[in-house]
Amino acid sequence: MAHHQLDALDKKILKMIAADARVPFLEVARACNVSGAAIHQRVQKLTSLGVLKGSQFIVDPESVGFETCAYIGLYLKDPASFEDVTNALKKIPEIVECHYTTGQYDMFIKLYARNNHHLLSIIHDKLQPLNLARTETIISFNEAIQRQLPVESIITDK
Repeated sequence: MAHHQLDALDKKILKMIAADARVPFLEVARACNVSGAAIHQRVQKLTSLGVLKGSQFIVDPESVGFETCAYIGLYLKDPASFEDVTNALKKIPEIVECHYTTGQYDMFIKLYARNNHHLLSIIHDKLQPLNLARTETIISFNEAIQRQLPVESIITDK
């Protein structure tokens, strides 16, 4: 993956919009002592480089009835089936993350279910048919930390 050199203006813009994605470009421009058009161009550049990956509203799963958060380690019967399993997992809407991993699991997924009964049905009806060797489920009681990579960590030049 390409690493991009960010100048001081890029870093200041990132710090401001990471803190509040709804901050008006004109306010960012004033803080950076440049025009609104310059901020718009820089944000477009950062987006096209892949440094910024869009903006979105985040729906809180619990507030809409998905009270169980689970992480499931998947053991594949056949290591060559990564792509097929990934494509099948993409069709399960409750799965919000999927990672290829080192260590004991071949893949690791995060999902939300309405409750433990719903979780059991997802495992039984949607995951077991994928011809996995086995799964290991971890239920999260509470999310203690949820954040992006802090902008300060990329701003520090070392």
